[in-house]
Amino acid sequence: MTIQPKNLSDPVVRDFVTAVNQHDRDAFMALLAPDATMADDGADRDLDDWIDREIFQSHGHMEVDRESDGGHALIARYRNDTWGEMRTRWRFEVDDSGRISRFETGQA
Repeated sequence: MTIQPKNLSDPVVRDFVTAVNQHDRDAFMALLAPDATMADDGADRDLDDWIDREIFQSHGHMEVDRESDGGHALIARYRNDTWGEMRTRWRFEVDDSGRISRFETGQA
């Protein structure tokens, strides 16, 4: 059963999923700490390039199936125009200012 974004436990992760699904790059970027980093399948990636290519240019969409660790870990069905749909895992680190300092994703 899918968890609606509005029902996700952590407000920053909730806003992250909402920004992805609404294709709102500005809202997405506002959630990230200035020095935020990310990894895909265990490899660090260039954040700006990755989010443009994997989320915004390819119409990314997340359907969350499960959350854990206070909402900082998700299992989601992620789809975009490049790769289709796949089962993915997401992990978020939120800093003291309430912004995402790092996120990691990959196939689950």
